[in-house]
Amino acid sequence: MKKQEVTRSSNIWMDCPARYGLVSRVLHWGMAYLLIWQFAMILCWRVFDGSDLLKTISSYGPGHGTAGALTISFVTIRAFWAFANSHRRPTHAGWAGRAALAGHAGLYLLMFAIPALALLRTYGNGKGWSLWGVQIVPATGVKVDWMTAPANALHGTLAWLLLCVIAGHVAVALVHHFIGRDDTLARMAGRLMHRPQSDGNPATAPSKV
Repeated sequence: MKKQEVTRSSNIWMDCPARYGLVSRVLHWGMAYLLIWQFAMILCWRVFDGSDLLKTISSYGPGHGTAGALTISFVTIRAFWAFANSHRRPTHAGWAGRAALAGHAGLYLLMFAIPALALLRTYGNGKGWSLWGVQIVPATGVKVDWMTAPANALHGTLAWLLLCVIAGHVAVALVHHFIGRDDTLARMAGRLMHRPQSDGNPATAPSKV
């Protein structure tokens, strides 16, 4: 009985064909929070133009640079975790599976590229940048145009492209859930463990203890 409980406890961390595990879920919803916060703050700053209320609200969440650094960290960890779980993750067959794979690849690429370009620009402007008191990018005092130019040209455009891809990702998940009536959304948001089915044998019936 104890061995079965340990096995079940360890299994909630890992992905399986029926659902994503706890690690994948924490990374997924953590990234979702960061992206929602980023875009919400960007839109609010554009609309309210730095009002005192907005400054107060924004102080309750990570700054733009901090959220970007956390996003690229989460994406990198999740990419390695997805690779480690590639043989046991939920899959879709046929064209839907290929479309899902392409969509996720696009999301990962954009979520990595956008903050990476910003970090490159931060290094190129020579001003440096620190996170939680740790110097991440040194202040060189030297401006390097080829480092700042890509982010100046692409950072904002790619961010809005990412927002469109995210909207499509959410829309497809909702279509699967409410129209397709399948378990696509439940794989990332449903139960981590399911009660085992009893075959009538007392030895294999789930314990009520």
